[in-house]
Amino acid sequence: MTMVGRGMAEILHAAGVRRMYTVPGESFLSLLDGVDAHPGIRLISTRHESGASFMADAEAKMTGRPAVVAATRAVGAANLAIGVHTAHQDSSPMVVVLGQADSGFLGRESFQEIDLEAFYRPITKWSAAVRRADRIPEMLSRAVRIARSGRPGPVMISIPGDLFEADVADAEVDIARRRVLGELAGPAPDPRVIRRVANRLASARRPVLIAGAGARPAPAELTAVAEAYAVGVYAAFRRQDVFPNDHPNYLGHLGFGNEDGCLAALREADLVLVAGSRLSEVTTSGYTLPPPTAEVIQIDVDAAVIGSTVPAALGVVCDVGDALRELLAVAGQIQVPDRDWSRAHAAYMAASRLPPPRSAEPVNPSQVIGAMRAVLPEQAVIANDAGNFATFLHQYWPFRYPRSQVAPANGAMGYGVAGAIGAKLAAPHRPVVGVAGDGGFAMSAMEIETAVREDVDVTLIVLSNGLHGTIAMHQARAYGRLAGVRIGQIEVAGIARSLGAAGIKVDDAADLADALAEAYSTPGPAVVEVRTDPLLISPANVLGVEIDDLRPADPRR
Repeated sequence: MTMVGRGMAEILHAAGVRRMYTVPGESFLSLLDGVDAHPGIRLISTRHESGASFMADAEAKMTGRPAVVAATRAVGAANLAIGVHTAHQDSSPMVVVLGQADSGFLGRESFQEIDLEAFYRPITKWSAAVRRADRIPEMLSRAVRIARSGRPGPVMISIPGDLFEADVADAEVDIARRRVLGELAGPAPDPRVIRRVANRLASARRPVLIAGAGARPAPAELTAVAEAYAVGVYAAFRRQDVFPNDHPNYLGHLGFGNEDGCLAALREADLVLVAGSRLSEVTTSGYTLPPPTAEVIQIDVDAAVIGSTVPAALGVVCDVGDALRELLAVAGQIQVPDRDWSRAHAAYMAASRLPPPRSAEPVNPSQVIGAMRAVLPEQAVIANDAGNFATFLHQYWPFRYPRSQVAPANGAMGYGVAGAIGAKLAAPHRPVVGVAGDGGFAMSAMEIETAVREDVDVTLIVLSNGLHGTIAMHQARAYGRLAGVRIGQIEVAGIARSLGAAGIKVDDAADLADALAEAYSTPGPAVVEVRTDPLLISPANVLGVEIDDLRPADPRR
């Protein structure tokens, strides 16, 4: 017999899990003990459950394997939910284990009790409550398989605290281990359907491809298909790393604030091949693209995604990588016309060109990205938070390497710091840089302590403008005034130093490059705080309000 927690650790390790993120709670003590005692799994104790779930989401994005988070009852589960929703919208495989009130107390509104199964059902692929200890290995192995099958995503199992203290048969643990070791093969592409897709790509006048997270595991095949069929490629929202941005067939990122010139090729397309994207509101510019005149062919491993937001003339249900490989196999048998994407690619290149230097103070956010481009390695993994500052990053930072962007498609603030830590833990051999605004930083700053304690060598850049910029932009447009969006003076660099990390403050653009170089070369976590101009709300917009205190004098200078 094996205690439940130790048996769960064995099953998770067999599934490829190497870390579990958590804020420890009394309702899952044996799981904490079992994971901590397992030589192959690292227990990462975070400062807030949102940080734990963001770190797990970033790890899942980097590895493609299910990441694991654990939390306690209603309060921990509620804090964890933001990162679980992020994983759900981002198709990140995640296993959520929640401790529940003891079996004998359920249904009495006991301490921190809530119906966790119902609470998590809308933000997970599968939400289940365990009622017997001997079913825990089976339920955990099922959770792992569901998380990584089809369209990946988060799953949740809740377990009463008293069941964690029980023992389970070694035979049940072994069966569960063998379940998670089994290979999961998705539906194979139909050769006849692939031939139809190939013929349409060859016969279309101006075909373009929209690549999403489903294409992320097959970057070489995606590039080869674009070249073999002479199609232009767009990246779905916050999926800029699916296709090399300097490739002549790359046409841009479908996000907020797209310039009209960058969207022209999509508006003029007669055929749009969608590879592994759910065609979200942002990717489709409010469900207005692709245009109704274009024929849409959508490839996705999940049939429910196909045609769910934009009508598809042809849906292909299979793994995107398999479909791309089959398209390559028949490409040599089909006559494909030459298509020149130089004009459309030039429109993207012009939009991503850094603007000329301006006055050094306050700093233009574009100057921060320019300094990043000058100092940081181009293969760096960029973990970006949500907020208007990110439009500068999306527009001016070139993504040329696979799996080099971890970002919340649901716009969850607080992701940048925690996501960078999770990405670095998952890929310690790669340089990782987190980028956040002061609003997002304030939500997850304490995770710097996690990075220091776990010796995570990560660089964090905080663009501090004293404003919730996205909301301020909407308020300025709608009302001409601001309400509730100001952020007080936060000593970002000072907070970093107080938590044991390096902290550098920059007020002048002339100091940016040296500050970034110092932070990047510093072992362990380092934070660069940059005071940016709050009126420069996006690359194309200046905040349209007349308020003097948006550029306050700093009495400490």
